[in-house]
Amino acid sequence: MKNEPYGIGQQIQRNLLAIISLVVAISALSYNTWRNETTEVNRNLRVASFEILINLGKLQLITDYAHYDNNSEQGNPITGWGHVAMIEDLSFLMPAPFPEMAADLKQVWSDNWQNLGKDQNSVKHITNAIIAMRKTVKSQLKTIN
Repeated sequence: MKNEPYGIGQQIQRNLLAIISLVVAISALSYNTWRNETTEVNRNLRVASFEILINLGKLQLITDYAHYDNNSEQGNPITGWGHVAMIEDLSFLMPAPFPEMAADLKQVWSDNWQNLGKDQNSVKHITNAIIAMRKTVKSQLKTIN
């Protein structure tokens, strides 16, 4: 008796269940990996967004205390610099235009913090930069799945 090798068609037919199982397993693994990566990116964006909003709120309070209340303790510009630095650091976890907006906020703060309590335009420039960044952060949060 001569053992003839099976043809490719017969081999596929005999092992079809194993082939289908392998394709399904690879597809499921690929999808799961992609979904985990997407979830992690969204989680990082969400956390960074909330931290930026918190620091923007604190910076606005410092600005208001320094300008309207002349309160050097709660309106301490050095504390403001800390919040500006944190916002700038967190912005690198975010997509464009956040790094640019953070750099703009830093420049606006740098140009105007000395005149808080003296010049209405200073508080206006700082507040406008904070408001613009808050709006953009909120828009970004709405896009996260």
